[in-house]
This record gives sequence, C-alpha cells and structure tokens, in this order.
Amino acid sequence: MFYYEIDNHGLISPYPYPGLKEIPEQAVSGCRDRVYWLFHKNPEVFRRSFSLADASLAFPEEEGINLLLKPREENRVLPVWLQEKIGGGKVTAVNTAYPHWKSVLDHRLPVKWTVNIAGLGDVGGMLLTGLRLLGGKLIDKIGIYDTDLNRIKRWDYEANQVFSPFADACYPQVEGIGENQVFDCDLFVFCVSVGVPPVGQEQKDVRLAQFAGNARIVNQYAKMAREKGFQGIFAVVSDPVDLLCKSAFVSSNTDETGKKDFLGLAPEKIRGYGLGVMNARAVYFAKQRAETIHYLEEGRAYGPHGAGLVIADSIENYSDQLSQYLTEKARTANLDVRGMGYKPYIAPALSSGALSLIATMQGSWHYSATFMGGIFMGAKNRLTPSGGEIERLPLPARLIDRLQDTYKMLGSL
Repeated sequence: MFYYEIDNHGLISPYPYPGLKEIPEQAVSGCRDRVYWLFHKNPEVFRRSFSLADASLAFPEEEGINLLLKPREENRVLPVWLQEKIGGGKVTAVNTAYPHWKSVLDHRLPVKWTVNIAGLGDVGGMLLTGLRLLGGKLIDKIGIYDTDLNRIKRWDYEANQVFSPFADACYPQVEGIGENQVFDCDLFVFCVSVGVPPVGQEQKDVRLAQFAGNARIVNQYAKMAREKGFQGIFAVVSDPVDLLCKSAFVSSNTDETGKKDFLGLAPEKIRGYGLGVMNARAVYFAKQRAETIHYLEEGRAYGPHGAGLVIADSIENYSDQLSQYLTEKARTANLDVRGMGYKPYIAPALSSGALSLIATMQGSWHYSATFMGGIFMGAKNRLTPSGGEIERLPLPARLIDRLQDTYKMLGSL
C-alpha cells in the first residue's frame, strides 16, 4: 500500500502516485476524519467517487449489475484499521482518472440545503408543495424558476402562504429566481417537460415519447451546470429519468469541439427520480392481494420508470409469477389514471420527487437512478457523508437475469 497527504487529507492507494506527497501509514491510520482510497479507471464507465462500503469495491474490475449483488469475500487483505474505517463509513473511493478528482476531498454535505426547481408545471408545482410541507428541517430555501413568469409569481405567492396555525413548524422560504440563478444551490431539480401526450392520445410508452424534447432542454441545463462549475446534485424528475440522466452526463462532459473531457458534472452528482412511485404503486397493488402483501417487507424495485421496470416480490423467496404481476400493474398504473381522464402526476411528484429528494438529503435509503457502468439505473441507495452507497443483496438467479435484460435495454437506447 502507498500512503499520501493532500491538504491534511489522508489518502491510500494500492499503486504509486509519483506526484503526491508520501507519508507513513500511521499518519493515515490515525486520521479521525474519513480517508480516501485512490484508484484510476475509465471515466466513461466508472464513477468519480463513492462510499467504499465494503472491501470488494476497493478493486473494481467493472461497474454494472454487480453493484447490486452482495459481494464475494475479497481475497486481497486490507489493513485491519482500514477495514474498520470501511465498516464505519469513513472511506471514500476516488477515481483519479477524472480531472477534478481532488475536489472530492473538500466536499461536505450541507447541514441545511438550498433547493432550486426548474419547471413549475403539474409535477414541479406538486413537488414544490411536498418540499414546502415536509422539508423544513432540511431545507433552508427553495428557489423556483419557469419560463412563464406568472407561474413563478403564482407559486411564490401561494407556497409562502402554506402554514400550520398555532404551531412552531418550520417551512422553507420559497422565492422566485432567474434562469441565471438556478445553479446557486445545493440541489437542482429538473422538472421541465415538453411533449407530454394529451389524455386520450397515449402512445406505446408515454414516458419515452417525451425523451427527445426533454433531452434537448436537460442538455442545455447540463451545459450551464458545467459553465457554472456546479458541485451540487443535479436531480432529474422529468421522463424518462434514466435516459435524461445519461444525456445530461454526456452533454455536461463534452467540450465545444465534441470531445469528452469530463470537466462537467460528475456522474454521482446526477440522479434520476422516477423509481420511487413505481415502488409505491407496487405497494398499492401488493396490499390488495394476500399472496403479494409480503412485498411491503421483502420486495424491491429496480430499473426505469416505465418499460424495463423490475419489481421483485421478495428477495429471499422470489416468485417470478408474482413479481411479473406486480411489475405489470406498477408499469401500467399511469395508463389507468389517464383512462380516468387525468394526467398521472400527483403520486410521481410526491413519491418519486419530494419524498425521495428529502430522503436523499437526510442520507436515508430511497429509490433513485444512479450511475452504474455508463448507464443510469434505479435501485435502492443512499447518499452518505462518504459518498453514494447502493444496496447490495444476494439476489436469486432469475431476478439477476431480469436485471441484466433491463440493463442491456437501457444501454441500447
């Protein structure tokens, strides 16, 4: 092992970094703060940083579906003190192939967050309502932006009039902002949607139908984030979240000549929020049948917010028949609402949006799409002080096959 120091941060690596200041092992092992595990892998398919939550992640050969699987025992022995720090969540893995990798060393999560929302349509307005009602302990201020000035005025006016009488509840202040201010925040939420099919004019996949129009706009914001040097979270709520996340990543990390330089948004800073409502819909339907009620305690949701969704009724006692049933019910629930004559935006804005964003800020387990080997795929994860952590479980073979199919599908789009 090799041990280094940068600005009082302790660093470890299995191979040498000639340009760094080398220090004794004891100087790193004695660090009370977290330490940093350095590795060097292709930024096209490896994250810039993450929580080194288990030893197997220290020597990554690939990042993909394997990030969802409970790891095998790591044969390469790490120092006992380092294993203890890994167990205590005190190690961040950093990929030095990214030009701005050193910025990870000084990054800290905010105590109180500033959240900015772009897009105040049905989803954006409902999401704002959820954050105003529930985010007081975490959020200091919510900035709101829309190309329609009257929408900004309306939501500024109404959201700030939401109060609980005779109570000392805390509510984040809501204020209108200009487009040039949208990245003056810790968490940027993209809720802009164009090309949403009207009720009664549904296509085969309503979510995919929005991709071209939404990608054009999300790419503009991703470029803006690059220019601003934005270091916060870029949260995508508009459909289809997984593909828009990838589009934003590529756009933000491509220069004006079309060359990828990875000077924009780090992949772990981009998150897609669409899977929360699919889990919520699976819960809704699971509660209606005795043979599926166990999903609430044993089940998991994976994949995109639409075609390719994977609902597993149980991890330990997986039933493909029950899982496929819940998957289909959750996947098509939006069409049920459209069949009633309404656009399905309330549950997505709250379950995938407000509640999942609050869980992210809290550091709690939730569902969102994160970067896995060049593809953004939804799974249970959390954001910790040492970085993102994806849940890893001993998954049954049939479920792994389904996840592989979804992963390949997302990679082909």
